[in-house]
Amino acid sequence: MSSEKRLIVGVDLGGTNIVVGLLPVQGGEVLGLRIVPTDSHRGPKFVVDRIVSLVRDAINEVVAATGADRESVAGVGIGSPGPLDRAAGVVINTPNLGWRNFPLRDLISNAVGLPATLDNDANCATYGEWWLGAGRDVNTLVGLTLGTGIGGGIVLNGRIYHGISDVAGEIGHMTIDSTGRKCKCGNYGCLEAYASGPAIALRAVEGIEAGAETILVDMVDNRLDQITAATVYEAVVEGDPYATEVMKDTAKFLGTGVANIINILNPEMVVIAGGVTRAGDHLFQPLRAEVRRRAFRSAEERCRIVSAELPGTAGVVGAAAVFRNEMMGGVAGSRERVGVATDR
Repeated sequence: MSSEKRLIVGVDLGGTNIVVGLLPVQGGEVLGLRIVPTDSHRGPKFVVDRIVSLVRDAINEVVAATGADRESVAGVGIGSPGPLDRAAGVVINTPNLGWRNFPLRDLISNAVGLPATLDNDANCATYGEWWLGAGRDVNTLVGLTLGTGIGGGIVLNGRIYHGISDVAGEIGHMTIDSTGRKCKCGNYGCLEAYASGPAIALRAVEGIEAGAETILVDMVDNRLDQITAATVYEAVVEGDPYATEVMKDTAKFLGTGVANIINILNPEMVVIAGGVTRAGDHLFQPLRAEVRRRAFRSAEERCRIVSAELPGTAGVVGAAAVFRNEMMGGVAGSRERVGVATDR
């Protein structure tokens, strides 16, 4: 790649939204940011066409605003739900989108006329936080994204760890109770079955149906199916004792998972992203207390547990960083000495 290439497109494809933006190759502000619904129910061709249109529009906007030319755009980094075959650029099977053996990378690359890379969306979000976000001063971190599920990514010594089959980082499917709740993956006792957004809401509803008194009922006009993790958070802010207990339990479940991560990987940092982090100390204080109770002290004392700094754009930043590493020889600036691992 020419050193004159100045911009990289990042694409964060999610089950709910598509986020697209451009980054300077040396890092910095996301330019030409676009966020639109994925509307995956309209089929894969529609989604690809939407991504291609967003990429073209973002490039045109940034080129016009910066005085750059289109030739200064090096290529496109894509983050997608998996599992993936990264080498082939194929989405093997993703329940959130309903795709199987779908050649996403090449379809986008051919349509926009630029080289492209493909990596897992949770890996990209974690790598974005490592490059330009909360983890920019560390070499080893683990990221958790709490949403409809729990995504995870692992950066070891500045490299994304993919594992032998490209499925490393499935932290949401760590077992925390071998005879516990059934997870949508079919297993029992997964962290995701306790601390994802839908799991938080379900636990709250179960307590109400068992007789708990809470303002949550009035907040949803007695329509318990309208309770979400965000509703629970809002009730916590209002000082509702029951919602506060639900959040404390969530923190304990997460703390168990994070302690396992710390004991196994001994990272410098664990970054937690997602709407539930808006609960602030209501989440992080009991979470850290649970980690202190369960993790080896020498590992726990050296590991910072923090909230993500790039909500909404970490995936775009990380996807661009993956492209930079795989196609341009390493992340710029202080990160140039390292790259994304392509083996186990």
